[in-house]
Amino acid sequence: MAKPKKYKFVDDDMAHLTSMVRDGLSYNYFSTLSDRIHVGMQEWADYLHISERTIQRYKKEGKVFDPVSSEKIILVELLYKKGVDVFEIEDNFYTWMDTKSIALGGVKPKDMLDTSFGITMVYDELGRIEHGIFA
Repeated sequence: MAKPKKYKFVDDDMAHLTSMVRDGLSYNYFSTLSDRIHVGMQEWADYLHISERTIQRYKKEGKVFDPVSSEKIILVELLYKKGVDVFEIEDNFYTWMDTKSIALGGVKPKDMLDTSFGITMVYDELGRIEHGIFA
């Protein structure tokens, strides 16, 4: 029996990412990422400001996500990639994402992913953790 292929996060090549966003992400890409980073459909609906039903319609109709949603999905993926790199043990990163953070105003990092500003704040906090700067 073949061993399942390990998911590889997207590369940081900005030209490639820009092209991916402009073309729109497929539901298959989105679904594979969702499984990989353990983010459920309701969370994605909240992050993307669309309904779960709309996400299911993308699946059913084979539609791609629009550039705005595609960009948010990629930003979240890059954030998770950074987090896994910083924490080294994925479960530790997932626990951190689900724990209220004093540095982030007492909010769980995963609850801040619905805006670009929130994503940036979480990404910046990961950078501080990476460099041993704790607030």
